[in-house]
Amino acid sequence: MASTKYIFVTGGVSSSLGKGIIAASLAKLLQARGYRVTIQKLDPYINIDPGTLNPYEHGECYVTDDGAETDLDLGHYERFLNVATSQANNVTTGRIYQSVIDKERRGEFLGKTVQVIPHITNEIKERIQILGNNGDYDIVITEIGGTVGDIESLPYIESIRQLKWELGKQNSLVIHLTLVPYLAAAGELKTKPTQHSVKTLMESGIQADILVLRTEHELSEDLRAKLARFCNVEQEAVIESIDASTIYDVPNLMLDEGLDTITLSKLDLSDDVSPDLDRWQEFLKRHKNPKSEVTIGLIGKYVELQDSYKSILESFIHAGAENEVKVKVESIHSEFITDDVIKNKISTLDGLLVAPGFGERGIEGKIKAVQYARENNIPFLGICLGMQMAVIEYGRNVCGLQDANSTEMNPDTPHPVIDIMEEQKTVTDMGGTMRLGAWECELSDDSIVREVYEAKTIMERHRHRYEFNDVYREQLEKAGLKITGTNPKTGLVEIIELPEHPWFVGVQYHPEYKSTVASPHPLFVAFVKAALDKSNR
Repeated sequence: MASTKYIFVTGGVSSSLGKGIIAASLAKLLQARGYRVTIQKLDPYINIDPGTLNPYEHGECYVTDDGAETDLDLGHYERFLNVATSQANNVTTGRIYQSVIDKERRGEFLGKTVQVIPHITNEIKERIQILGNNGDYDIVITEIGGTVGDIESLPYIESIRQLKWELGKQNSLVIHLTLVPYLAAAGELKTKPTQHSVKTLMESGIQADILVLRTEHELSEDLRAKLARFCNVEQEAVIESIDASTIYDVPNLMLDEGLDTITLSKLDLSDDVSPDLDRWQEFLKRHKNPKSEVTIGLIGKYVELQDSYKSILESFIHAGAENEVKVKVESIHSEFITDDVIKNKISTLDGLLVAPGFGERGIEGKIKAVQYARENNIPFLGICLGMQMAVIEYGRNVCGLQDANSTEMNPDTPHPVIDIMEEQKTVTDMGGTMRLGAWECELSDDSIVREVYEAKTIMERHRHRYEFNDVYREQLEKAGLKITGTNPKTGLVEIIELPEHPWFVGVQYHPEYKSTVASPHPLFVAFVKAALDKSNR
């Protein structure tokens, strides 16, 4: 191809309609036809990144190989495409303004008055085109966060208007996702919200090329024709996006609707190659036709909001399909773990995962859950803070280190088996200062993880400030704790195991960030298999 094509995905009427899933599904279809595709997310909030946001505010913070703390939609992009993203795939208003202000301070604008147009919009356009300019991709899909009409989104909408004009008609297009609500009292679908949303977009100078309509009911041809007429789009470019039982059905639904075909036509690209979705269909077949079921407890303190642990939940879907098992996740709030919860819920589980997190709230419940899993041979996986809780539990209840703790929770603990990393002791800023991104880990022979990964050295993504305290390493190992993964350069303990336990693994890193449909994470696959073995026993 001579140049990169650009697709912009905007949203209207309501948030949470699934722009990220539509973008990822279209990208999957285009990739399956042989095109090199990537997706980026432009977020209108003024935070530099979501790294300092409470999970209740924004859900999970997703970390890339290069250490970027990003929007959770990048997780969807990677899970669908099986292609790594980077800092360039997520841009925020905070990052845009910070860059422009830094340039102004350096005198790069030669004394000009710095304004939203052209300086902010030029910065946005430059960020949009970074991925396309390196020649690695045929198509770049850009998802704009929020909905049209939001004051925060106006600079992004204006940038798209300019960029569409500059790129030319067949080098870019806009897909607008809206809602067609069903009014039960009237017994009909209503198109007016979509009409108003498109009108708002047109007032900003942008004509939607394709409409994708979220709906609970099938759309009639008459309704599609009406929206095509009122919104200035061809009828074949009015795409139905009906509610699906799983997000992994959406690429097939979009294929049936012809979203990829109309997109390629408008971009003047060939659609001669049929999509190769064999691997995807095999995954769906296994996911929808499990031979067994296991129940795994997810112990965390943000369980009210499922997006807080989005990558973990999706990893269970991938690993479940790989094992032909339905993984039923039992969310258990760590702040409210009592003897009754242990007796009535935790004791019935086939496996137990203690989730990552920060802060003191709920950690004693996590420690109780770890203890029960250890003493009762329940397959256990601890991730980041979950691994640290396993170390604390072992220190207290096996090694006799009374009040052992992490200095994150208790700076005055007499036995800081988990302590702040040395290089973090002088850090004062909160954003982007943790240990982030992919780091190397060497695995010990004769260990669960060595068998699971079938490799001596692995690369996994991190997001933490605290680590295993080497001062207690010898004492914990003598008591039976086995350290089976370390960073070869820093000596940081990455993985712990309990050899006398059927399956007990704690990892300092975040394996959930690297699980995809095409490559389910081996640690989750093995954990689900262990849960299945327990269930069968």
